[in-house]
Amino acid sequence: MTKEVNLIDALKRYFGFDKFKGDQEAIIRNVLDGNDTFVLMPTGGGKSLCYQLPSLIMPGTAIVISPLIALMKNQVDVINGMSEGDGVAHYLNSSLNKSAVEQVKSDIRAGKTKLLYVAPESLTKEDNVEFLKTVKISFYAVDEAHCISEWGHDFRPEYRRIRPIISQIGNAPVIALTATATDKVRTDIKRSLGIADAHEFKSSFNRPNLYYEVRPKTKDVDKQIIMFIKQHPGKSGIIYCLARKKVEELAEILKANDIKAAAYHAGLDSSTRSKTQDDFLMENIDVIVATIAFGMGIDKPDVRFVIHYDIPKSLEGYYQETGRVGRDGGEGKCIAFYAKKDLKKLEKFMEGKPVAEQDIGRQLLQETAAYAESSVCRRKMLLHYFGEEYEQDNCGNCDNCKHPKTKIDGKDALLIILKAVAAVKENFRQEYIVDFVKGRGTDDIVSHKHDQLDEFGAGADMDNKLWNPVIRQALLAGYLRKDVENYGLLKLTASGKRYIKSQEPFMIVMDNEFTDDYVDDSNEAGGTSALDPELFSILKDLRKKTAHKHQLPPYVIFQDVSLEQMATMYPVTQEELTNVQGVGIGKAKRYGKEFLKVIKEYCEEKQIVPPEELRVRTVAKKSMLKVSIIQSIDRKMALDDLADAKGLDFSDLLDEIEAIVYSGTKLNIDYFIEDVVDDDKVDDIYDYFMESETDDLNEALDELGDDYSEDEIRLVRIKFLSENAN
Repeated sequence: MTKEVNLIDALKRYFGFDKFKGDQEAIIRNVLDGNDTFVLMPTGGGKSLCYQLPSLIMPGTAIVISPLIALMKNQVDVINGMSEGDGVAHYLNSSLNKSAVEQVKSDIRAGKTKLLYVAPESLTKEDNVEFLKTVKISFYAVDEAHCISEWGHDFRPEYRRIRPIISQIGNAPVIALTATATDKVRTDIKRSLGIADAHEFKSSFNRPNLYYEVRPKTKDVDKQIIMFIKQHPGKSGIIYCLARKKVEELAEILKANDIKAAAYHAGLDSSTRSKTQDDFLMENIDVIVATIAFGMGIDKPDVRFVIHYDIPKSLEGYYQETGRVGRDGGEGKCIAFYAKKDLKKLEKFMEGKPVAEQDIGRQLLQETAAYAESSVCRRKMLLHYFGEEYEQDNCGNCDNCKHPKTKIDGKDALLIILKAVAAVKENFRQEYIVDFVKGRGTDDIVSHKHDQLDEFGAGADMDNKLWNPVIRQALLAGYLRKDVENYGLLKLTASGKRYIKSQEPFMIVMDNEFTDDYVDDSNEAGGTSALDPELFSILKDLRKKTAHKHQLPPYVIFQDVSLEQMATMYPVTQEELTNVQGVGIGKAKRYGKEFLKVIKEYCEEKQIVPPEELRVRTVAKKSMLKVSIIQSIDRKMALDDLADAKGLDFSDLLDEIEAIVYSGTKLNIDYFIEDVVDDDKVDDIYDYFMESETDDLNEALDELGDDYSEDEIRLVRIKFLSENAN
């Protein structure tokens, strides 16, 4: 039965393929031989075939436990479409009525059905358990097996009940399949399913055709996304957002800008979700804006881009979602937008959960932050996370490799870190080690009496921004390892211990810097997003001269993001200039003339024809909110009352007011500032922004100190920009 000629013959007969991919054949033989099997295979590697083909060959019915109803229907249709008779594949879930369930059971009894898909919830129903006890089970396949692990990115408690139910129905070999799992998750899956001795098949996680990029999440993220899609016309893509509200809002904005898009989330009714998925597969729509409810097992080989509007909760989630792009081996672009405040929001969502769950969640978030902020090859970071080493220093297909930063020797810093880890007996996490080497006497450090150790504060005189990249790159280089089982404690490896005795140069790159708000001149994440770097550089020089002439900081004249768009859209008239993010009519009149002249001369010299004007149309609701805020401020309504009236957090209201001011509209909020901020503080903050090279909020908080709250700084920044920039 399992001779090679027969397997190839069966593959050709059932699926029309002439040869297997990767480990498929070895996996199928293992299943046919009755062994428990664990399959770790990235999306697009052909996991489904590993249980579909043996189910068609073996006597009895294979039970496939899968979490998504839409995916079951899709796969059942595919199998039945390849078979001569009906009923070779069925699914059993909550979407079926009573007579449909009876038809499924009848086909199974008659021996027609080789493959039965069930949701874990359906598997545990008593009448289904009793029925399946009477059926000859060839094997159990647990698809998306990472759902079983609390360390997986999509943990589902009902998956924990699979093993007891299997034992109840009747034992048969188990094949567990997942597209993404760290060593920790892999161990957890095998233990939970009772297949500790399973033969393990692990494919490489490297997807060389995928391009990875992380961009700072600025106020113009919607516009950046629209520009990106317009630059890739007719190509299929998925945009992931964390909140359903944002999914719907962004889908509307895309549609308003003539992009064929639709929203998809679990709050929509099943017929709408099915239609949207079918429309995407049939190419009636190009872009799906979705929560993570969309895409698990989506069988569309030519998705060309995946955009993360919000950074995901874990690197596993990120890898799984980016895995839906370029499955045919063709071009695939993975763009993620990152702001530190998004991580803070995700941490806030964890409040109220059990302490152990919060701890796991925070560790996963730290790994995501490390990936986003690091200037190291993104492919190297991802593969290392999944326990695979990528030997090359430059993959040539991620933003960090295309725009490499200058390396510096971190030998002294590495030695300080390694000695610190040893001094605290390898019993603490990264944040603790960083505080320790910086000489910060936190309550935790003092309570452990570690402030009395010789190594405490050994790096106090060095750049504070050095420590995280040194630790992250020491992990990559194998001098340190993280004990994931034990709260992510840092441990020395044998190489790390040798390094303490005998050092050699340790070349590192500093992290990319991300702010919570707008991009400043120092931000180099992935290089500029301007399409014409030469023009961008020319415009930056002009901005500097203009700022000097007006005795203002450069960011007051035009933000980086405005210059990037000028170097992308080549505006040559005042009207075109007002379509650029952050440029209202006032700014265009005040500063625009010289910039337009330079752009026009540049276009003539380079014989550039400016692209068709990109006018991003917003959806009415958002525009109406801005108009209403402006009118309320004109009436001198207290901003905290205004936030309540609009159902916004005060911080979110300030976001909206900042967006209004940054786009060039003048607002006078002096009446409110006078009530809530001391005059001396207003003067200090105002003077700070007049002298500063950046409007970055974090830098302002660091520079001004603890006496000034974030809200106070933001309010005065609005006043400053309104009076000087607009």
